Amino acid sequence: MILGGLIHWTALLTIVLMAAVTYLTRIVGFLALRNRTLSKRAVTVMEAAPGCVLISVIAPDFVADNPADLAALAITLLAATRLSMLPTVLIGVVSAGVLRYALA
Repeated sequence: MILGGLIHWTALLTIVLMAAVTYLTRIVGFLALRNRTLSKRAVTVMEAAPGCVLISVIAPDFVADNPADLAALAITLLAATRLSMLPTVLIGVVSAGVLRYALA
């Protein structure tokens, strides 16, 4: 345990490594494509990728039986209809955490 018993060291290591891999894939993609002109179709695919990742993360909640997850999903979907990607993700993460804590 670390951080006053709040998080196990393996969880923290996992988070740090996931962040590093995410950053590395962004940098490699940038370096590989920086001197190339992408077609309109390729640009469209690249712009759709974050939404596809978000859907793949929240899709299991559509079949969840946990009321906290279902409520967080509804809040996230409502936010997605009104806000851009970053606020929607933040609202989804915060609402899931708060609701899981409150309804546990």
